Amino acid sequence: MAPEPFVSAETAAKFLSISRRHLLSLARKGISGAYALGMGTKRTVWVFRLSELSGAVASRNTLVTTGPKYVTMPLRQSPR
Repeated sequence: MAPEPFVSAETAAKFLSISRRHLLSLARKGISGAYALGMGTKRTVWVFRLSELSGAVASRNTLVTTGPKYVTMPLRQSPR
């Protein structure tokens, strides 16, 4: 069985349906599945494993989000 390949930030962001910028912010905060390649003086290159990202989203224990979106709906009154 071949090991799972790493994918770019662009591919991983599309997989999660979030912006690349938000994904990189999550990577810097330590989301599971994100790996930094090198510690260059100007920038760090990030690569991702989709299975680990999927697991992080499913468990929601390492995914940092802005919180759930709430919709206000009027309460339906029951007939008397």
